[in-house]
Amino acid sequence: MAERAKRARLIYNPTSGREEMKKRLPEILQRLERGGLETSTHATIGEGDATLAAAEAVERGFDLIIAAGGDGTLYEVINGMAEKENRPPLGILPLGTTNDFARALNIPRNWEGAVDVILRQHARSIDVGKVNQRYFINIAGGGSMTELTYEVPSKLKTMIGQMAYYMKGLEKLPRLRPIEVYIRTPEVELHEEVMLFLISNSNSVGGFERLAPDASLSDGLFDVLILRKCNLAEFIRVVSLALRGEHLNDPHVIYLQTKHIQVTSPDYVQLNLDGEFGGTLPCIFTNLPQHLRIFVDETGQTTYKNNNPLNLMNLWKPKTGDDNEHEDE
Repeated sequence: MAERAKRARLIYNPTSGREEMKKRLPEILQRLERGGLETSTHATIGEGDATLAAAEAVERGFDLIIAAGGDGTLYEVINGMAEKENRPPLGILPLGTTNDFARALNIPRNWEGAVDVILRQHARSIDVGKVNQRYFINIAGGGSMTELTYEVPSKLKTMIGQMAYYMKGLEKLPRLRPIEVYIRTPEVELHEEVMLFLISNSNSVGGFERLAPDASLSDGLFDVLILRKCNLAEFIRVVSLALRGEHLNDPHVIYLQTKHIQVTSPDYVQLNLDGEFGGTLPCIFTNLPQHLRIFVDETGQTTYKNNNPLNLMNLWKPKTGDDNEHEDE
């Protein structure tokens, strides 16, 4: 008896990637079908719809789910899957304006290469972050600069891509203000005035590919970066260091790894979860070790957007002893 074709549910944002998905959908479905996947589609119609679609796909027993769009679509799909007991593996088609997590996984930016990664069905288990009753897969943060991703209008992102974030960032720089936070982990307790805090699962955040250079996607730990109160010139200097991956030794930067972190503040502080608004403080962040399986290139040598190979395999390696170092390029 012939083995039945695997059933896939493709959840996509029809407005992502400057209408690329709408144009490419027939070719994507044809390529998936030729690869043995019986694929049905769900086009999202508004905020939260991808979460509902992903939850329904899990309940209906699909063999795999594919998220096609940007980080916002991926965030919603994760939130539809993470609570479920029997979670199928997830494929990613990075067709949005920003694709930080796909970049961290080194999933190809071109849709043909990304589809081929899904068809080979080589899955890796990755950590997922939980904050209160929401989930994130790449980054959580608070502070005025972390509000950029959900303050930039969708139309502007579609028109000029990631440049929209830089423009908004320059606009906000003169108005940067510190926030007072209390941070508690099993390892430390801190009371600081900070410009921002970031709780990262990967090494790729907002185009900064060395922001958390020792991050592992499967070690059960968050990489936490806290920027202490500083003036505008000091802030710009730290950002320039971060572009080169040389910021962790700066006196304004606090860096630690932990599996559990509680953050409170007397100030009104909004949270950014994978580029989306995630509520406000207070909150508790918990790392769910190897909670979700994602299709990746089994060799670890797939390129994302250019020809610089990334040693992806080190992202999965738990950090022990002298194993903390890995090459980023």
